[in-house]
Amino acid sequence: MPLPTSVRKIGPTRRSVSGYYAFRGEESIAFESTLERDFLIKADFDVSVLGVISQPCEIPFHHPVTGRRYTYTPDYLVYYRLGNRHYKDYPKPLLVEVKPREKWLEHWREWSPKWKAAMRHANNEGWAFRIHDESRIRDKTLDNITFLARYKRMVFPSVESQAVLNTVREMRVATLDYLLSRHFMGDIYRAEGIAHLWHLLATRQLDCDMAQSFSPLSEVWVPDHE
Repeated sequence: MPLPTSVRKIGPTRRSVSGYYAFRGEESIAFESTLERDFLIKADFDVSVLGVISQPCEIPFHHPVTGRRYTYTPDYLVYYRLGNRHYKDYPKPLLVEVKPREKWLEHWREWSPKWKAAMRHANNEGWAFRIHDESRIRDKTLDNITFLARYKRMVFPSVESQAVLNTVREMRVATLDYLLSRHFMGDIYRAEGIAHLWHLLATRQLDCDMAQSFSPLSEVWVPDHE
């Protein structure tokens, strides 16, 4: 069964910031606000995410108050990797509406019919439907991703990177402090080693619990990209 494709083009708007996000450096995904851009940044960083489709479908619905029929286009459809999970535990694709909390609280009665239609449509397709506002998007995870971004383009000896990755593979899980002590001894090398570990996290060669603050005892592992 072919995957959905974008059903609507996003054009420039004066009311918000719009543009295209280079998802994994391979695909341009449209956004219509900085909140949508931040949603894409988090999805891009999440190794469990397989892909994101913008404006994935048009959902017809009937408004009970006005009596008129409308069409609703959700913002994104997110697909996930199976990884090492059994196919019965495969995470459902997620149909997402990105909306500032202030706006959906103000208009929830008006917008409720289209969101109910989206839930029905998602259920029929075997998907889930969620509304993502600042509380789901602009959290500690996004703060950590933003912090790591400055280290992404740094260059380090590949031999040293492989040595660190091999250690983590052997141990399955290691702390940042242990890796620094084992591979980057001395004050000069330790400072470079910290940047090197941030780089491995930024480039998704290492993973950790991104919802927690970084500390010397933060545990890291080699992610499963399958």
